[in-house]
Amino acid sequence: MFENLSERLSNVFDRLTKQGALSEDNVKTALREVRVALLEADVSIAVARDFVNAVQTKATGQAVTKSVTPGQQVVKIVHDELIHVLTGEDDPGALKIDSAPAPILMVGLQGSGKTTTTAKLAKRLKEREGKRVLMASLDVNRPAAMEQLQILGVQIGVDTLPIVKGEDPVAIAKRAKTQASLGGYDVYVLDTAGRLHIDQELIAQAAAVRDVANPRETLLVVDGLTGQDAVNVATEFDDKIGVSGVVLTRMDGDGRGGAALSMRAVTGKPIRFVGLGEKMDALETFEPDRIAGRILGMGDIVALVEKAQETIEAEQAERMMKRFQKGQFNMNDLKMQLEQMMKMGGMESIMGMMPGMGKMAKQASSAGMDDGVFKQQIALIQSMTKKERANPQILQASRKKRIAKGAGLEVSELNKLLKMHRQMSDMMKKMGKMGKGGMLKQAMQGMFGKGGMPAGLDPSQMDPKALEAAAKQLGAKGSLPGGLPGLGGGMGLPPGLSGFGKKK
Repeated sequence: MFENLSERLSNVFDRLTKQGALSEDNVKTALREVRVALLEADVSIAVARDFVNAVQTKATGQAVTKSVTPGQQVVKIVHDELIHVLTGEDDPGALKIDSAPAPILMVGLQGSGKTTTTAKLAKRLKEREGKRVLMASLDVNRPAAMEQLQILGVQIGVDTLPIVKGEDPVAIAKRAKTQASLGGYDVYVLDTAGRLHIDQELIAQAAAVRDVANPRETLLVVDGLTGQDAVNVATEFDDKIGVSGVVLTRMDGDGRGGAALSMRAVTGKPIRFVGLGEKMDALETFEPDRIAGRILGMGDIVALVEKAQETIEAEQAERMMKRFQKGQFNMNDLKMQLEQMMKMGGMESIMGMMPGMGKMAKQASSAGMDDGVFKQQIALIQSMTKKERANPQILQASRKKRIAKGAGLEVSELNKLLKMHRQMSDMMKKMGKMGKGGMLKQAMQGMFGKGGMPAGLDPSQMDPKALEAAAKQLGAKGSLPGGLPGLGGGMGLPPGLSGFGKKK
């Protein structure tokens, strides 16, 4: 999302934190580079200038230059200022969907991803908040737009308003309101039509629907790849229709991310959600403190924990924990953990959320390690018999040849897998015994309902340097590939990846 900006800022701060003492000139030079990095990331000139001025005022005081760790102090000030810019003056909190049926109006230009975002939001409200949702397409212009929403509705298990050909958008909005009231729905989401650019017809149609529906929330869907023009679109829609929040789509692309920083500062409208892919669950709440942490390479442990919670069942985790503590870690367990990592977005996605591991994720990628290796490992395990999976120690030369051939791989790849299994099995035994109640047990309990979030996982209260040191300790002391022992036994992740080969 903010890869280029993150990399540039990381280089600036690396140089800054290596210096023992800082003069005002050091800080000014570093902040000049920060300003250039922001402008290159497509942040508007006014926002970049105000941001740097605010940081400079705080960073050139005696409290910083005389500090024991001045470089880290400057990083913290930049972090706090980023949170301030992304949060704005007042945070409206959760979506206003109090009195049922609550209408939500989705507006935006054509191609920004309104229909997909409508379905993602409906799925989120249904699954996370237990709301009964009705979706209605008001797009009578784009061919098959209504059918698209209907298909997505079936896919995610959310009701859609029956299609009646020839109706205008206002009539559809009235029918949706009636249906939502009579059907006992908590929320109904109206997906309006878009245009390639803002014109009178688009504004008039959206305003007419707004007047009929009287929405609790009017969410503007903007393509994050459009850069600074996204800010202009938001300003225009807000002036003509009134917008309560913004959803930025395609933030998983190679866009420079500056729109997100500029959007909040220029329009004053909160960014509610960000779309991070085509899948129906690829919609994240926009959390300023967590986004700021990602930009500065401090990771996003909370998002990592949430992903783990979404993809692994508590009972399954409890069973796994008991097995691991007894040292019972066979090939079925390894296969389950490899599949778990794939569900959570793959190794690069997971490492990108680990504090201090952003650069290591890139090293892994450039070294030829990719998620294709996971698939190879799973194929090898699937090529084994039930007996072999339960007792991998019985694998001798003839069995190894058969298994490798069945997976279409070399015996050397199977040997790497077996070595990794042995290392992980040893690691699990150690983790099960370490510390009061066992490190593994504490991590599992913290994540799955016995005590809530593991202690110390609140990023706002974490010291960035301490996080980085901890991450390096968990990892392979800064080098990849070479294993990531302990990357997360309690998160359903393999605690040792040292056997992974390179892609060919």
